[in-house]
Amino acid sequence: MLARLSEILSVLALVGFAVATLWLMARPRARMAALMPAPRMLTLVAAATAVWCAALALAGPGSSQALVVQGLRDLAMLGWLGATFWSPAAPMTRPLRLIVRMLATICALTLVLGAVAHWQSAALAATWTAPMLTLASMLVATGGLLIVDSGVRHAGAALRMPVMAVAGGFAMLWAYEVNVQLIGALTGKTASTLIALLPAVVLLTLPTYVVAAMDVGRERMRLSRTAATRTLILIGGAAYLIVIGLTGAIARLVGGDYAAFAQGASLVVALGAGGLLIVSARVRAWLSVMISKHFFEHRYDYRAEWMRFTATLAQGGDVEDGDGRNLHRRVAKAMAELTGSPGALLMLPGAAGAFRVAEHWHWPVDAEAEDATLSVRSAFMLQETRHIVDLDAERRSGQGGPESRDLAIPAWLIADQRAWVIVPILHFQKMIAVAILQRPPVSRALDWEDLDVLRIAGQQAASYLAESQSQEALSEARRFDEFNRRFAFIMHDIKNLASQIGLLARNAERHADNPEFRADMTQTLKVSAGRLSDLLVRLAPRERGAAAEPSKLLIEPILGEIADEMRARRTLFVGCQTGLLAWADAASVRQIVQHLVTNAIDASAPDTPVQLVAVAEHGRVRIDVIDQGCGMTRSFIREELFKPFVSTKDGGFGLGAFEALQVAQAMGGTIEVDSEPGKGSSFTVWLPLADARADSGGEPMMKKVVAK
Repeated sequence: MLARLSEILSVLALVGFAVATLWLMARPRARMAALMPAPRMLTLVAAATAVWCAALALAGPGSSQALVVQGLRDLAMLGWLGATFWSPAAPMTRPLRLIVRMLATICALTLVLGAVAHWQSAALAATWTAPMLTLASMLVATGGLLIVDSGVRHAGAALRMPVMAVAGGFAMLWAYEVNVQLIGALTGKTASTLIALLPAVVLLTLPTYVVAAMDVGRERMRLSRTAATRTLILIGGAAYLIVIGLTGAIARLVGGDYAAFAQGASLVVALGAGGLLIVSARVRAWLSVMISKHFFEHRYDYRAEWMRFTATLAQGGDVEDGDGRNLHRRVAKAMAELTGSPGALLMLPGAAGAFRVAEHWHWPVDAEAEDATLSVRSAFMLQETRHIVDLDAERRSGQGGPESRDLAIPAWLIADQRAWVIVPILHFQKMIAVAILQRPPVSRALDWEDLDVLRIAGQQAASYLAESQSQEALSEARRFDEFNRRFAFIMHDIKNLASQIGLLARNAERHADNPEFRADMTQTLKVSAGRLSDLLVRLAPRERGAAAEPSKLLIEPILGEIADEMRARRTLFVGCQTGLLAWADAASVRQIVQHLVTNAIDASAPDTPVQLVAVAEHGRVRIDVIDQGCGMTRSFIREELFKPFVSTKDGGFGLGAFEALQVAQAMGGTIEVDSEPGKGSSFTVWLPLADARADSGGEPMMKKVVAK
């Protein structure tokens, strides 16, 4: 059954490669030349593979006839590799050229001598030429893998991915043949199943010929570092198993009880190496450096490193660091992790211009180090030169060498052997911070990749630090703005108090002998003094003043007190629902109503009344201040009334209505206005009701107070 399947697969491979050969020959030469360096050689390889598949179909895989024709196939594949991956402008090295010539010679001898032997006597040749042909096939396959590896590394990004895939198909075919022969050598038995499946492997390489001749795949595809590292681990595991197998085979050939000893020794070595990798951070760091140096084109996986760097800067919390909200610590951590440094310091400018240690990450700092500084001269030189300082080079330059003197590196930093690199963090040519990285477990010299990565990372970190500084400056500006706004509001209230006291002084000239007036004057002065004290408290910073907390507030006493205060200017008609409770702050309610009442008095004629009415309505407290003054237009109410610095009074600040609305909204309320020119105005203050049941059942009980 397996032999029949192998024969069918061989026929399919023969047909496939024959069709591919004809198709490649029919392709336009100019188009093919633009897609690959050696299009004719690819056609020749397809034709040689078709001939070899014919031998597989006629004589079977693993037969001496197939091995003879395999020499023709291998010769064509070697020719394509040499013409594709090397050119006169970038020739093959001399040792590699010698290997290719040797492999080509083996293929030619195999083809010629095998063909002659089978021509003379096919039955006899199949017996004595099989070992020679097998050995030659294994040598060519092993050497071919070496040529493919060298060619792919030499070509780099110069070739399209489908062309590289053809070479990968060659490598897959040769690697399969090497493994078949290796398994046979280790077990002492022919791997007949794997040999029978050889035509299936050949069929898998067929699509690469077709895709390589099509105008696709101009972009290159690369494995990620994670995938590449896992592949290396799998290859290492496979190599370990092969070594174990070879050791056991050699021990059996030598004789004696060496097989168990070899297997035990290999196991001990493997466990020791694994334990060393797990325990020793230095060994892991050394292995990482070696892998990056010898297996990858670049030291850094820029995409992964940049994502990790940005994530570290942007994270909002970190259990390991204790306070992930500390941006300075996150910057130090991100800069250190980028280069594998175990710790870092971050220095920020002080008031005098010198830089001091502001934050550290995994770098214990004593009291002496906290007082250490980076001088103004050194900071100026780093800012001007943008120089990333390799402190090991500074130390080697000889204490006080010319470069060290130019940069003015402080002595404490040179003496601390943990310090490795100084990275200036610049934002628009201004140095806003300095990062000092600790020496990594495996010390190494900085190269151009390190310098570029640190420079770009410093710019990115500088943007975060600059944004943080801008936010702090904005917050400080907002505090100043808040203070200025509070001062403007207070100036408005002071103006009202000054007007009230001035009016009191003018009336005192006429009514000083009246005992009732003197009593009212004394009460008014006490109230004014209390209001001035309240204004001073409001002017103080929020941290020192008590925050206004809303609570259940009885409205009736507040309205009565305001009526008493305004008695010298106007008699107020006050009506309040009995037991009316609002959820508000007493000082804020007093401030709003006082302002509205003052404005109503100012807008009214001396002989017109001003009404102050408070009731519960629709689950809210409603306080109405009604006058019969000059009134306002609807456009003024809509566009200017509640805007700051807009006033209809001579010398007015235009802040009273704006402040009253802000205070009411802060308590969850608002202010409505209904007014017409010549018919007076009605200001309605809405506040949260503390007890909704006050609005239920029957007519509200009203109490009327007339101030005399």
